[in-house]
Amino acid sequence: MTDLIVQLPESAFAALRKEPAEFASEMRIAAAVKWYELSLISQEKAAEIAGLSRIQFINALNRFHVSPIQYSREDLTEEIRDAH
Repeated sequence: MTDLIVQLPESAFAALRKEPAEFASEMRIAAAVKWYELSLISQEKAAEIAGLSRIQFINALNRFHVSPIQYSREDLTEEIRDAH
């Protein structure tokens, strides 16, 4: 695993009422959720980046109000077309 150093103002931790380690974990999860929501990464890869199991990641998606099922308009159109 690669370490990444991110400089943040001290006030960032107080804003979310989190200690630095917990804040870093929450940042990993938030980034993975957003990248998954944007279809940049798979659910499996997002869970890995977040440092969570797949089930834990699905629960995180729910916490962030992101659907665990991501379909693009093209995917949906293709699926509907193939069903007929």
